[in-house]
Amino acid sequence: MQPGAHPRLRDLLELILGYGLILAVIWTPMPAQRILYWLAVTCVIGLTLLQKNSWRSLGLAPARAWSASWIVVSALALAALAVVIAKFVGTFHALPHFGNVPWHLRVGGYVVWSFLQEFLLQIYVLMRLMRLLPRRSIAIAAAALLFAVAHIPNPVLGVLTLVWGFIACPLFLRYRNLYALGLAHAILGLCVAITVPDALHHHMRVGLGYLRYHPRHHRIQRSNAPHTESTQAWVTDEAAILLSARQARP
Repeated sequence: MQPGAHPRLRDLLELILGYGLILAVIWTPMPAQRILYWLAVTCVIGLTLLQKNSWRSLGLAPARAWSASWIVVSALALAALAVVIAKFVGTFHALPHFGNVPWHLRVGGYVVWSFLQEFLLQIYVLMRLMRLLPRRSIAIAAAALLFAVAHIPNPVLGVLTLVWGFIACPLFLRYRNLYALGLAHAILGLCVAITVPDALHHHMRVGLGYLRYHPRHHRIQRSNAPHTESTQAWVTDEAAILLSARQARP
């Protein structure tokens, strides 16, 4: 066996296991989904710790955090432009309250979930693909494709996550700053939730949750009035960092 064959095989098996568990969580109904969720979390965190990578290589201790600040600024500018356009065409809808959970807690929860998604994409998937595939460009393309596949069958999120994967992966490799990417991800995700009609993205759901979604009104909103049927599903019922029965968010 050639030198380095064992590490490559390990990376391949870990990638198959982790990504397979993620897909299983997305496509499995409750209560089995909750069991698979914790199994996936344990698997991803455990295998990442066993790699013994430095915090710098994981993007958790960026040497020059300010150098990647433009990523967040660009996301804010793009989100602001999208809001202006959505108001003009009549698809903008405000963030309502749901139950006893204030909207700012749900937004905060989604920010945490965005960081976790970036961790999965960049640290768990991309870094292994970089060691498995012969060229960086191929690894980036494969990571973006896997990220988009995890958002099937949502047509909005499927396209947007594919594009984001091609943008975010090279930025991570250049800046090694998971915080900037996680915050930009959250900004753009929330922007989609309030500017794209809910009838198209089904409360930002994917997998089984997208297919089982049954809105009260089957029409695309065309007014500037607050849209009471949107945006409640970008966080889970008990905590935004968990995958709920309504499935994962972007």
